[in-house]
Amino acid sequence: MKRILLLISILFLFRFVSLAQGYDSLLVKLNNTVDTKKKYDSEKLARIEKLQQDLDNAANPDLNFKYNIYLKFYEEYKSFNYNKAFSYAKKLQQTGVLLKDPAKIAYSRIKFGFILLSSGMFKETFDTLKTVNVKLLNNEERKEYYFLTARTYYDLSDFDKDDYYAPIYNARAGKYIDSGVTLCKSNSFEHIYYTALKFLKTGQPDKAINNLKTLVHDYHLTDHQYAVTASTLSDIYIRNNQVDSAIGLLISAAMADIRSSTKEAAAMTNLAQLLYKNDDVENAYIYIKQALDDAIYYGARQRKIQVSAILPIIAGSRINSVEGQRKALFFYASSLTILALIIVVFAVIIYKQLRKLRAADKIIIETNHHLQESINKLNEANKIKEEYIGYYFNLISEYINKLDKFKRSVDNKLITRRFEDISILVNNINLTKEREELFINFDKAFLKIFPNFVDSYNALFGEDSHVKLLPNQLLNTDLRIFALVRLGINDTEKIAHILEYSVNTIYNYKARIKARSIISNDEFEEAIMAIKAI
Repeated sequence: MKRILLLISILFLFRFVSLAQGYDSLLVKLNNTVDTKKKYDSEKLARIEKLQQDLDNAANPDLNFKYNIYLKFYEEYKSFNYNKAFSYAKKLQQTGVLLKDPAKIAYSRIKFGFILLSSGMFKETFDTLKTVNVKLLNNEERKEYYFLTARTYYDLSDFDKDDYYAPIYNARAGKYIDSGVTLCKSNSFEHIYYTALKFLKTGQPDKAINNLKTLVHDYHLTDHQYAVTASTLSDIYIRNNQVDSAIGLLISAAMADIRSSTKEAAAMTNLAQLLYKNDDVENAYIYIKQALDDAIYYGARQRKIQVSAILPIIAGSRINSVEGQRKALFFYASSLTILALIIVVFAVIIYKQLRKLRAADKIIIETNHHLQESINKLNEANKIKEEYIGYYFNLISEYINKLDKFKRSVDNKLITRRFEDISILVNNINLTKEREELFINFDKAFLKIFPNFVDSYNALFGEDSHVKLLPNQLLNTDLRIFALVRLGINDTEKIAHILEYSVNTIYNYKARIKARSIISNDEFEEAIMAIKAI
């Protein structure tokens, strides 16, 4: 009897044991590190809170003080929260301009370029870096500029994967690395790492491996430096088919990212993909979910899309895996019916396993539902952006044509010295009519995206409070205010500026409208945001 139970247990666990190929202990460490992620994030948030207190408590802080503390904020946020880092990168530039300090302006643009590259905005990164006056930078700042430019070209090459352009981008990156390493000490991290990176891109992987191994084994690296080095070395091992070594390095890199509160999710994403290819679907699913959580927290849309594209594939395989486990359990149950004395024991085991599987299915379904909601929101945002970009390009084009026609008329009358006609021409400009036409164009563009907006809006009120539009009227002021809110413009001052009203008037409009609604004031704008686009 004992032998039969042992045999069945071995068969049940065989698949999972076969997946543990020397890196199972590292996965345990990674899971323990994931469990303590909140602790590391709390430490970073405490540092950020301390910076905010320093700023708030500073008596009459001068611009230099603000510049330096904005720089500290940026360094804390750059791999932690994209939107915050982007905001402080802009503040750095603005403060540099107010200081009239060309060197600070140049350095702040390097920081801005880094955060643009982090979101995959190659063109904007190059445009920003081209404005940097390198001559104004000290050696440390120049190194940062050269290495960031090199990384931009390498990332663009990896993104394009084009046989013609990729070698050109790699060659340009190599020149910038050469400029950067000449400013580094020969035994410094930057000199060894970026030299290895150039070796890798120029087809000398053995030299790259030697440099990267030296850093991993012989240097006391920061968590971020270790994560970058280990991830780069893992890429080489993957190309050389050394999968176990690559997985081990990516696990260590992912742990380093967690300890440094890095939310860019690169190591965790690559680890999940590699485990998935290695048939370890369970762990792949756990880590791709972690990567998605980090990407959402970080906030750069490009990274969210990259991770979101991988999750459904792994989740689908996990569902198939769970289904396979369910079938196996039924097979075992059928086989064990012959053994009357142990049937009750195995019935209990199967029942418990089925409950776990159902719970797992429910979690997967809920996760996919949330993922679909995120994708729908991204698609809706893209549609709104595309519609309004086209709308404003057309509008601007029309106004340029009008200005051109007006200019030619004025030029004609100046040439013929008909000055009184110019006055008549100017007086014929009807700004009220132009503003009305602007609003009509806005209404058309908005209703093209949200054709059911008026009906959905009226559904929030009793019948006696429904908006009744005049013939040929698309939207009125009430509707326009909340049309802007639906587009994501929540700042009352911005709404007032767009609609040519005072801020108090907009406040009064909102208060009056919400007071008539059949839902609470706190839920009203949420209901507006829930109105669907086509």
